[in-house]
Amino acid sequence: MNRALFVLSGLSLLACGMSHAAEVFIEKTVYGGWQNCYRITNGEIEAVVTTDVGPRIMRFGFVEGQNLLKEYEDQLGKTGGEEWRIYGGHRLWHAPEEKPRTYAPDNGPVAAAVTGGILTLVQPVEETTGIQKSLAISMEPDANAVTIVHTLKNENPWDVTFAPWALTVMAPGGRLIVPQEPYISHEEKLLPARPVVLWHYTDMSDPRWTWGKRYIQLRQDDAVEGSQKIGVKNAPGWAAYSLNGELFMKRFPLDADKEYPDFGCNFEAYTAKGMLEIESLGPLVALAANGGTACHTERWFLFKCQPGETDDAINADVLPLIEESGAIIARQIMAEPQDISEDLAREHSLRMWGVMRNAKQR
Repeated sequence: MNRALFVLSGLSLLACGMSHAAEVFIEKTVYGGWQNCYRITNGEIEAVVTTDVGPRIMRFGFVEGQNLLKEYEDQLGKTGGEEWRIYGGHRLWHAPEEKPRTYAPDNGPVAAAVTGGILTLVQPVEETTGIQKSLAISMEPDANAVTIVHTLKNENPWDVTFAPWALTVMAPGGRLIVPQEPYISHEEKLLPARPVVLWHYTDMSDPRWTWGKRYIQLRQDDAVEGSQKIGVKNAPGWAAYSLNGELFMKRFPLDADKEYPDFGCNFEAYTAKGMLEIESLGPLVALAANGGTACHTERWFLFKCQPGETDDAINADVLPLIEESGAIIARQIMAEPQDISEDLAREHSLRMWGVMRNAKQR
């Protein structure tokens, strides 16, 4: 048995015991004042996107449950205009951040297509940047899991270098959990573990932060003024947001051979009044003129879970869910077609997604 298969067989496939309709439905709907939206659901969870602006995912949660994503009520249903609006929800940007390029308005309609259970949203080419953004969204029929493929396409007559940047604006009042690198003593390891990147407004003494031995935590709290942001090289490839007894988990890859923006970050988090953003980034890519593309994939998971706040409690409550989500990712990777040696390609993918690493740590 090859190593990739061994890791897959060694993971607990807890998701197989979940109660699901075992079928995914995609239907047109109305949402938040926007008349042209789509809902995708497997009977347990649902996501809602609008095609009147964007591309944006505006809702994600359990069916008839809370929306884990922030909604700016004064912007719901709006279209048109030259100013950039945050709207809330989930969006795609290109990094590194720079005004006005990053803040190109996405206030117009996007094209939508449903093919083979995948909902694809394609934005018109941005007039100010020459970049076209698209999202391809699919949902597992038998697990609380969604895959989102983010694509930047360069329609300029010249090359550009960007990183795909996926930003999810979470509903207020929750707590972000980000894994630290495993502790190794000075005697055992002399070299640094990873970059932890601070912005000029980052205040490490801010009470919203908890700097633990195994986890960094950041609370969204309107009682504390000011913005906070951090970036890290996140090799475990996950971050989670706890809100009202539910846990949103975002998983994303790290290609150790590639260069990432912001001093090497593939993950960033930002909080301000009324919101907290969970952000993953792909590597910097030189997009060729007249159609060059860069893709970045996230996998979302949703659990009924209220993790404790200590490192030990998070280990007990969250690590089994990391294992469960890793089993789903491994199943997806093993089913993907490969264009090079299958064993090597799949093992590389498992490592990029932190599956082999997290299974070993567990």
